[in-house]
Amino acid sequence: MGQLSRLSSRKLIQKLKKIGFIEAHQRGSHLYMKSADGTKIVTIPVHGSKDIPVGTLYNIVVRQAGLSVDEFNTI
Repeated sequence: MGQLSRLSSRKLIQKLKKIGFIEAHQRGSHLYMKSADGTKIVTIPVHGSKDIPVGTLYNIVVRQAGLSVDEFNTI
């Protein structure tokens, strides 16, 4: 299994859009995206140019989006 590295919220949003997630809404500094079929919702912290920590990124990618680390790294 590969590893995740820190990523900006902007790049994470771009990657999720490539696999079919769409922006649902934004509340404060958190953007909510849902899968095309509407079964999965991910919450992305958008705090300017700060990178998302690896633990938070893992939670978003693996637990919320349902992807493996290797699948995410190939996007």
